[in-house]
Amino acid sequence: MSRDLGKQGEQLALRKIKSLGYKILEQNFRCKIGEIDLIAMDKNTLVFIEVRSKSTDKFGLPQETVNCQKQKKIRDVARYYLVKNKLTTENCRFDVIGIVWNGKGKPEIEIIKNAF
Repeated sequence: MSRDLGKQGEQLALRKIKSLGYKILEQNFRCKIGEIDLIAMDKNTLVFIEVRSKSTDKFGLPQETVNCQKQKKIRDVARYYLVKNKLTTENCRFDVIGIVWNGKGKPEIEIIKNAF
């Protein structure tokens, strides 16, 4: 996947979750451990969001690429974010947004709440 496709996917995901009422707190939060694409509030829940894009679903869906190793890294970065911002008592969840472009004009977006 090209970096441009990934950035387009993140922008599309950002617009989608804003339209659903999420309040964006961070984009591309980075620390020495890794990165989380989006951090947002969904009502009273802090949501850590991984966005995955693919140009086709021929070899599987993009959300299927968030394997155990990637999940651990996201959890570790989320833990760092919570401690750094003194948010350790917040309700949290991890969502994955999969975007397939498929060249059909409008991309297909799937939001998986509580993905892991």
